[in-house]
Amino acid sequence: MNWQQTIASLPSSLQREVELALTHLLEACDVIQRETYAALLNDLNFSQRLAKLFACSQFAAQLCRRHPDWLITSQQNGELDHNFTHENFAARLQTLLQHDGSGDALDSALRRFRNREYLRIIWRDLNRLAEMAETTADISAVAETTIQTALDFHYAQLQREWGAPCSARDGSAQPFIVIGMGKLGARELNLSSDVDLIFAYPRSGETKRECSGETHGTGKSISNQEFFIQLGQRLIKSLEQNTADGFVFRVDMRLRPYGDSGALVLNFDALEEYYQDQGRDWERYAMIKARPVAESTGSTATSMNFPAGNRLIEILRPFTYRRYLDYSAFEALREMKMLIHRDVQRRRLHDNIKLGAGGIREIEFIAQCFQLIRGGRERRLQERNLQRVLVTLAELNYLPAAAVGQLQQAYIFLRNTEHAIQAWLDQQSQALPKADLPRSALAYALGYHNWPSFQLELDRHRQHVSAHFNNIIALPMDKQEANAAHAYDRWQTFWMDEELSLDNMAQQLAAAGFDQVEEAARRCLEMRTSKAVQLLQTTARARLDTFMPQLLQALTQVERPGTTLLRILPLVEAVLRRTAYLVLLVENPAALRELVLLCAASPWISRQLTQHPVLLDELLNAGTLYTAPEKTALQRDLREQLLRLEWNDLEGQMDALRYFKLAHSLRVAASEISGTLPLMKVSDYLTWIAETIIDHVLELAWHHLTDKYGTPRKADGALCAKDFIVVGYGKLGGIELSHGSDLDLVFIHAADPSLTTDGAIEIDNSTFFTRLGQRMIHILSTQTALGPLYEVDMRLRPSGNSGLLVSSLKAFADYQLQRAWTWEHQALVRARVIAGDRGLADAFNQVRREILCQPRDLDKLRNDVLAMRQKMREQLRPRNTETAEHPVFDLKHGSAAMIDIEFIAQYAVLAWAHTHPELARWTDNIRILETLQQNGLCSEQIANGLIEAYKAYRSAAHRLNLQQQPGLVALNDFARERESVIAAWQTFMAEKAGRKKH
Repeated sequence: MNWQQTIASLPSSLQREVELALTHLLEACDVIQRETYAALLNDLNFSQRLAKLFACSQFAAQLCRRHPDWLITSQQNGELDHNFTHENFAARLQTLLQHDGSGDALDSALRRFRNREYLRIIWRDLNRLAEMAETTADISAVAETTIQTALDFHYAQLQREWGAPCSARDGSAQPFIVIGMGKLGARELNLSSDVDLIFAYPRSGETKRECSGETHGTGKSISNQEFFIQLGQRLIKSLEQNTADGFVFRVDMRLRPYGDSGALVLNFDALEEYYQDQGRDWERYAMIKARPVAESTGSTATSMNFPAGNRLIEILRPFTYRRYLDYSAFEALREMKMLIHRDVQRRRLHDNIKLGAGGIREIEFIAQCFQLIRGGRERRLQERNLQRVLVTLAELNYLPAAAVGQLQQAYIFLRNTEHAIQAWLDQQSQALPKADLPRSALAYALGYHNWPSFQLELDRHRQHVSAHFNNIIALPMDKQEANAAHAYDRWQTFWMDEELSLDNMAQQLAAAGFDQVEEAARRCLEMRTSKAVQLLQTTARARLDTFMPQLLQALTQVERPGTTLLRILPLVEAVLRRTAYLVLLVENPAALRELVLLCAASPWISRQLTQHPVLLDELLNAGTLYTAPEKTALQRDLREQLLRLEWNDLEGQMDALRYFKLAHSLRVAASEISGTLPLMKVSDYLTWIAETIIDHVLELAWHHLTDKYGTPRKADGALCAKDFIVVGYGKLGGIELSHGSDLDLVFIHAADPSLTTDGAIEIDNSTFFTRLGQRMIHILSTQTALGPLYEVDMRLRPSGNSGLLVSSLKAFADYQLQRAWTWEHQALVRARVIAGDRGLADAFNQVRREILCQPRDLDKLRNDVLAMRQKMREQLRPRNTETAEHPVFDLKHGSAAMIDIEFIAQYAVLAWAHTHPELARWTDNIRILETLQQNGLCSEQIANGLIEAYKAYRSAAHRLNLQQQPGLVALNDFARERESVIAAWQTFMAEKAGRKKH
């Protein structure tokens, strides 16, 4: 009764189709199966759903006739009413695998699994028991499960034949990675999708019987490339070969580098090189959805964790997502959009709901335009799933919420239509049917009883999509931009009009409030007519001609636009062959504004940017540009930047370290100029940058030396746990680094010099640590394209330049106790361990404390300190600065300047640390002076006067440094501070003063 009522409720054009399908099904059943179906048909829900399945999918009806038990089992187990997880699919495939170990058995199981799951998926989709997103995710899960299972099987087979593929570098086993592209990568497969794949493996090498402790193969070996090509070929055959059971998925490998003419499999280095050097814009577009979908584990266990595959995606991410907006992206997208229009017209694709006007492809294009253009800066857009991208576009106000709502509704309707078209015969098609029967089936699948009503709704959605598609990649001008257009046109005339004379250009600059108008006009004209500009390619010249008017307009917002222009023009000239940097500024007005403001404030910053234009990227994020992270955040940032680099990639490591230093130095300068970072924090930040770098440089040098020579031994045969420390002296030790400071370093080890390393090439421990120090100095001071990290001064080591580069702690202690000059003990006051072994650092601190806390003859100490101070004045202070016609004060070396305050602090530590050992705790002048006052060794007035003077001097010196000016100020500018220092000097250094304090 229920079945007949169900048939009567169907559109008349589909009733006979459904009757015949049921008749054929029952004919294929045995007695028990027919009885079971008879019982099931009395259930109205089952009856209606089966009728919908047969009415809308001849493919599903054929599956039921060939396998009558599938639907019965699925209904009885409740599988038709529940969604599955990825793990469910993997477990269900395992139940179908036979254990005879043959490839034919595997291929048969994969096809039966695919068809059984498709029957369930189509049932749930047509009867709207599953949302569209669940349907696409389930189809994608079927693909991933079959790919992984086939990969595990063939990987194991090939291992038995050839052994395991191993890295030539370290012998580690090499996995095979399958990257899913397109709809598979986004988990958005349709019922008849191809699977677009790229195959990869990490490193070159060859197969071995023993790889990572396992034994495989027959003794013969082949290259990893040959092994993985065979593996890829077998995997493809298992998936797409048509057998009596059909196929699993058609495989499309054309998205790999060089397409059909390229190698089937490439290693990571080759892939990275290809995309960096030859990757095209459409490949960036395709790479948005790239995702690892399978990875060989060397066993038959499947896994959703793809460590190597995820690493590859991270390596290729910079190719896909640029950190700035690039004209090349706009132009490429405009070209793609034009090609889409032409393709629709040429192929007459109006009836194609994917490729036609208002189709699925146009929705994808809208979303991916924003991803390509803005995804580098907005990580939320680095998303593969289109629906989630659309939601993000609304949340970020990149598209109106109403537009996003229309696109989402259209996408769901079009994808449901696509599935219904493909469910009819399991054919790869997105074309609307021409014949009446499939049209009726399609309309009914979407919930319409006739074709015209379905067509009306379809046209409505497609019209919405077309309207939004036609608006995309336009460059609308908002009201503020419109107001600025006139000013832009004026500066465009200034830059482009070859009839303008130099005088006319200077007059226009003067009228706009520029200073240095003659020089600014001359430099602009000189650059515009220069050979370098004249030889620019068309695209590069267009970028320059777009940028210069915007720059000139932006300069009108600062106090001295002419001076600032003269600072920025060298940067423009430096990037004429790399005009992507100009695009960065054109497409990011906020970054251009930051450039103008920073260069107006500091010629030091403009010089840094000119020498290293890559730093322009830092201007994109004002949140980080004006923020000073703590040391732990600096360490984390450096780790993240170095994550992709191997330890033996010395060049890459050195470049990454230099960029890290330059970027953070720019940030501290910007923060100092803006006033968001006080002086003490500036020095802290610069010191933390150096410490973070030196700590990694030590690790890097250690890896290099131990790879070559092994690890130094101890007397008991154990290996040294990096018994080495780096001691910072001077400003580094005193946590008082400034911009451009050198590093005063001393290296100390604690290894037995009579023993050797344990490597294949043995060297004695002393030589090992000497070479370790040499390697560190090389890494720190070598001139690269990004400059040196730091200039390193090693003259404070025992015996200076004539002494050993690396001393043992015992030799260091002996020297300091028996042969060191007083000035060397003064230097030790500011010595601090900044990297290396913690135990050795504690031992050094104990030695330092013992030396500083020795009782001293105060008269001799005072005389030595005074003699050294006088010697420094004679050698370092500019002549006659304080007695000239316009006397100036040298902030560092002048009378009552910074050096005098440092000498007072050092004298006090050496004089009284034996009775007040807490003085030896600190290495920075401020806390030493505070400790003196707390212990009654000087008055609060004297201590505060010295502290305030020291801060004032340093702050002024920092500002002058950023202005690239010498540390000289008018003599009267710091009269009060100088009086405080002179009074303190008399108090501490006058004869008998030391004894009175003692």
